[in-house]
Amino acid sequence: MQVTGKTFGGALLMALLAGIALGAFATTHGPWRPAPSPELAPLATLQAPILPVQMPLTTGTFAKVAEAIKPAVLNINTLSRGGGGGRTPFEEFFGEDFYRRFFGDSPDRLPQRSLGSGVIIDPSGIALTNAHVVEKATEIEVITLDGSKHKAKLVGLDKKTDLAVLKLDDGKTKFAFARLGDSDRMQVGDWVIAVGSPFGLQSTVTAGIISAKARQIGQGPFDDFLQTDAAINPGNSGGPLVNMQGEVVGINTAIVAGGSGIGFAIPSNMARKIYTELSTKGRVTRGWLGVSIQPLTSDLANSFGAKDTKGVLVSDVVPDSPAGKAGLKPGDILIEFEGKRTEAPADLQRAVGLASPGQDAKVKVWRDGNERTLEVKIGEAPDDREAQQRGSSKGTPTVLGMEVRPITPEVARQLNLRTNEGVIVARVDEGSPAAEAGIQRGDVIREINRQKIRTTTDYEKLTRETKDGDRLTVLLQRGPMSLYVAFTVGKG
Repeated sequence: MQVTGKTFGGALLMALLAGIALGAFATTHGPWRPAPSPELAPLATLQAPILPVQMPLTTGTFAKVAEAIKPAVLNINTLSRGGGGGRTPFEEFFGEDFYRRFFGDSPDRLPQRSLGSGVIIDPSGIALTNAHVVEKATEIEVITLDGSKHKAKLVGLDKKTDLAVLKLDDGKTKFAFARLGDSDRMQVGDWVIAVGSPFGLQSTVTAGIISAKARQIGQGPFDDFLQTDAAINPGNSGGPLVNMQGEVVGINTAIVAGGSGIGFAIPSNMARKIYTELSTKGRVTRGWLGVSIQPLTSDLANSFGAKDTKGVLVSDVVPDSPAGKAGLKPGDILIEFEGKRTEAPADLQRAVGLASPGQDAKVKVWRDGNERTLEVKIGEAPDDREAQQRGSSKGTPTVLGMEVRPITPEVARQLNLRTNEGVIVARVDEGSPAAEAGIQRGDVIREINRQKIRTTTDYEKLTRETKDGDRLTVLLQRGPMSLYVAFTVGKG
């Protein structure tokens, strides 16, 4: 086929026009523009790298930290005999009455076994765990990473912080150990791993971050927990929470029931103080001011002319107490203790409790529209018997036939008491003068013979010399009601 000159010229012209049009479109709309040079790239286009949530930022793996800490982590097995243990299969089937009818006395209780975790912090075999893991144990056996089993003895425990100290093999064996780190340096967002034996699965490692610090979860007056989303399950109790340097920064202790990724650990700095005292003295001494305190509400803040509600209101001062000698008065608002803000009662309780008896401390108070700084010499809590050797957890019995105990902040909250002054009746002996007078378990004793009872020390002083024939008048608080009871000792 032949193409004429006119036809060819027309076709060429059309091709040139189409090329020009396509070039113009590509210049203005096309996706094939060359990228700007890196120096001129706009800031908005730069994005942080997205990493998997379980990957540490520096190395990409937790393997070295886990390898370093696991030899120091213990699987703890405890055995408890008697005292409310489980029922035998025979008793479950036939019942206890049937057993007594044929065998004459109660069946032997089944021994109770439980599992937990721990961590060795000294090569001589000193280990930390939770108090609730070992407090009722009659036998404690631990298993190390290599599968070897060792006997452990309880050195001491402290229920208020849920910490216990164990000694393995009477200190005769050398063990791999972990170092306690500085929990105060941990920041929210820092990587951590939790190691333990959840459900008996030894040396389980889970990872997460520090989710929050200084958490108060209603466990006691010294709540100051690290919160983490590293998985903590039953059996993890007492195991270590570890930073990326392989240091123990917490002792895992609690989880939120039904909560996913919410666990709590005792900070290592608190654990270090408790461990040191339990190891050297077998008990923990705590600081004492001698004040009754309450939260500062908006109405109270206005009444006392305070700037805001960040402070602790002093409602009473024990005579001759450290606070009394330092010049603290009812109506003072405590706003700082040793340079740290005390925004709520728990802040002050924790700060004073962790202070050493005999220590000089500066407290800042708001009084009559002005700030004042007072110096107080911290005393030793007179009723602090929580941290102790095995078997000494008893109240104060007297000839009155009842046992009393101090009113802790937890008890005060449970009973809706406005103050923790007084003593609470823990037990009343049948047929005793106290029972005949109508005193009941749970009653709070406020006065005896018109003398105020603020602590168990006051109670002991007033009842120590009591003898048969003495007449006592006791002021009780029972729920929201106050009432007097009077009786003669020894005569009902």
